[in-house]
Amino acid sequence: MTLRVAVMGSTGSIGTQTLDIIALANKQAADAGQEPAYCVTALGAGGGTPELLATQAQDFGCATIALGNEMNAAALQDRLGTGFEVSVGDEAFAAACHGADVVMNGIVGFAGLTVTLETLRLGKRLGLANKESLIAAGPVVQKVRATPGAEIVPVDSEHCALHQCLRANESFSDGRLDQVKRLVVTASGGPFRGRTAADLATVTIDEALAHPTWSMGPKITVDSSTLMNKGLEVIEANELYGVGFDRIDVVVHPQSVVHSMVEYTDGATIAQLSMPDMRLCIAYALDYDSRHHNAYGAIDWTSLSELTFSPPDRAAFPCLDLAYAAGRIGGTAPAALSAANEVAVEAFLQGQIAWVDIARVVESVLSNHNSEREPDLDAVLGADAAARIAAEELLGT
Repeated sequence: MTLRVAVMGSTGSIGTQTLDIIALANKQAADAGQEPAYCVTALGAGGGTPELLATQAQDFGCATIALGNEMNAAALQDRLGTGFEVSVGDEAFAAACHGADVVMNGIVGFAGLTVTLETLRLGKRLGLANKESLIAAGPVVQKVRATPGAEIVPVDSEHCALHQCLRANESFSDGRLDQVKRLVVTASGGPFRGRTAADLATVTIDEALAHPTWSMGPKITVDSSTLMNKGLEVIEANELYGVGFDRIDVVVHPQSVVHSMVEYTDGATIAQLSMPDMRLCIAYALDYDSRHHNAYGAIDWTSLSELTFSPPDRAAFPCLDLAYAAGRIGGTAPAALSAANEVAVEAFLQGQIAWVDIARVVESVLSNHNSEREPDLDAVLGADAAARIAAEELLGT
């Protein structure tokens, strides 16, 4: 049976790799005289280039495209001509989810919330690479997650690893995690691993974007350099699996071969290992709960020489503890954290602030935020907007 897939964030790293997986699988099916493995029902991008989107739409015969940018939409419609429907805004993103069996959400930032909520409301499978929507709006997402048929299969390498490790526990399918002692989330350490707080005062944009392991977009790469990305993943792990923050640890593992681990109450630890390749996680989400037939990230055990682990330097990378603090506060605090961080990272990328100022902006916004304990969507959106204003005001001073 052909699986219908909507790819949101199609021009980004996750989106382009998703389409590469689909193209290869469909070619293999055609060569074998079989029906296509996948059908792309919709494409979406928060920004993206009209040229790449047009090529994707034409290559995959996808007539539905949702965009977050009115100017790009006009240019894309002109390039595609008739036979393609290009629409703009949150309603367009929501509508794009309807014709799919699986929605891959690779949109960067809080803009991906609409896709997350609509996919779950529809009772569909969500391949979630957009961590901000779950982190910022966790209480809201949890409500629609209860929709019959709705399921989240995480695409982040760490949460995909935890998902696979937890499957080893038979009680996981029943939602019981009483046999789990702790979740261990691994971090590469980013480009500044081993540097002291004093060393980091003068780091450049190019240095922050030079990730040693993964090829990602600029925002996520900077988040990795500050360890905010790991802090957000801790919040996400709490939301995904219901494990308390005191039972979620972070360890630095520069080889990025062990993607995360689950320690059980009897002392056993189960880890998921593979070479760094996001296509494994994407394929896992596409085909869950089967295994994809193409191997991505397979390990050559004759050449893998060492696996090392160490604690993170929390003094040099304060964003990690800021995320833990926001997660423990709960309510709208994670939304404020995420929003302030987005503003601060963008300011750093524009050369307006130093790298060390990212944490200072986030800390100031979070310390002045009054969290609403059980927010609805309006409260989450309000917290996000207020945090952005507060961060912008700090940047102005």
